[in-house]
Amino acid sequence: MNTLILNTPSRLLPLLGAALLSACAAVGPDYERPATPLPAQYSAATPAADALPAVSSTWWTLFGDATLNGLVEAARRNNTDLQAAVARVEQAEALLREADALRWPSLGLSGGASRQRTSDLSAAGNGGTFNTFQLVATTGFEIDFWGRLRRASEAARAQALASDYAREVVWQTVSGMVARSYFGLRTLDEQMALSQQTLASREESLRLQRLRLQGGAAGRLEVEQAEAEHAEAALQLRELQRQRALIHSQLALLTGQPELQLAAGAVRDLPVPPTPPVGLPSALLERRPDVRQAEALLAAANAQIGVARAAMYPSISLTGAFGGQSAELSDLLKSGARIWSLGLGLDLPIFDAGRRRAQVALAQARQREALAAYQGAVQAAFRDVGDALTNLEAARAAQGDAERAAQSSEQALRLAQQRYEAGYSAYLELLDAQRSANAAALRLLDNRRAQLEATVDLFKALGGGWKTAEPAVRESAGS
Repeated sequence: MNTLILNTPSRLLPLLGAALLSACAAVGPDYERPATPLPAQYSAATPAADALPAVSSTWWTLFGDATLNGLVEAARRNNTDLQAAVARVEQAEALLREADALRWPSLGLSGGASRQRTSDLSAAGNGGTFNTFQLVATTGFEIDFWGRLRRASEAARAQALASDYAREVVWQTVSGMVARSYFGLRTLDEQMALSQQTLASREESLRLQRLRLQGGAAGRLEVEQAEAEHAEAALQLRELQRQRALIHSQLALLTGQPELQLAAGAVRDLPVPPTPPVGLPSALLERRPDVRQAEALLAAANAQIGVARAAMYPSISLTGAFGGQSAELSDLLKSGARIWSLGLGLDLPIFDAGRRRAQVALAQARQREALAAYQGAVQAAFRDVGDALTNLEAARAAQGDAERAAQSSEQALRLAQQRYEAGYSAYLELLDAQRSANAAALRLLDNRRAQLEATVDLFKALGGGWKTAEPAVRESAGS
């Protein structure tokens, strides 16, 4: 670092003015959103511009369940992953303020007092003891001639945006997990109720078969078959109870409520939100937080190229000091004690064995990596929407089949019961009808759960959902 100390501030002003006038354009590429070729929409028909679905940031309220709403809000307050994401946002914002502060002059105030003695045998021969008091205000300022500080601030701002979008990604993930877990819990509640009815029916059937055995109307085979079916029904109920306990524990963790208690409910009481409008535009992907996060990281990497390139050019800084120095404290503020200095610093890179060029190449490679990540995020988002639409349509189409299968199986069970009681069929035929009816009823509930979960996946894939007339929130058993 070479420093020039000028005698008068008037000689520094022309240099300062020229430098400030030159500090207009920052080196490095300006950010432009890259083109990502995607289909314009997800289906054949394209809605009019004024018919595009609006964003619903509180998509979970479309299910109209007060307990679900309460669980999601509890997760917003208490989830530790979300709290960590918020802390990362605050860190990024602090780094942004630090980067912005570097673009302004720094001001400081220093003072000191000392007492010293010089040698009588020095060349000057004027040894003695004296005091020195000093109070000086200092300032320093780097002229952002090549835009290094501006690019650094630009990168920090993009990083702060990326952190905020990352927090939104965590929130979308947590809220989606809460909703899916809640739907799973309600499905298991209803399946458990069904299994309890099945177990009671098997107990009655076993009791009757034992009575028939005692009366000689049935053989040992029928009793053993009834015993096996009773045991299978008990095992099914215990497995459902185990699964419910695990999902309940997951909900307690997601919502940060270890003491959470949820009463039983029914998944069929939950309304399925309406089908999304025809011709969803792929431009909706732009609002997804993970896509926005990837683009913000790309913008930050792009700005870092300018930071690296600016380091290859000279850096110019200004320094100044103004204050007083005297042998007596009472004289420190007098005009005769005044001291000042102005300086111009120049740091000119000459030879570094290619270190700075390597840093530019590194920044460019990181920008290409961020570009690939952004394009991959957009493509993955498009795939997520397509998969969610496919799953939702499949679950909706299967609902009618599942309902008919359940109704027909129930009717077949009644007929098999009548035939067995009339002596026209064997007990094995009745057991087969019971198994089929039980399986069909469970599949119907599973398909209902699949519809709800596919709807949640579509909401997440679209970064929010579509706005409709929100149903009235029904009061239900909660924590």
